[in-house]
Amino acid sequence: MTSHLPTEVLEARAADQRRRLHNSVVELRSRLRETLDLRKAARQHLRPAAGMAALVGLFLGYAFTGMFTRR
Repeated sequence: MTSHLPTEVLEARAADQRRRLHNSVVELRSRLRETLDLRKAARQHLRPAAGMAALVGLFLGYAFTGMFTRR
């Protein structure tokens, strides 16, 4: 398929597409870093995580103690 557009127009379109692709990759990397930031996630979810850990510890402690106190 032969294009009837001038070479300059095709080069400009290719440059624009490369620029948009580069910007998309930069944005994706930024979002990925933000999503995988463990310190931020720990700060945001500290209370629910602590509550779940307490409940699991309570359950396991009760179950472990029950093994030794049953007759």
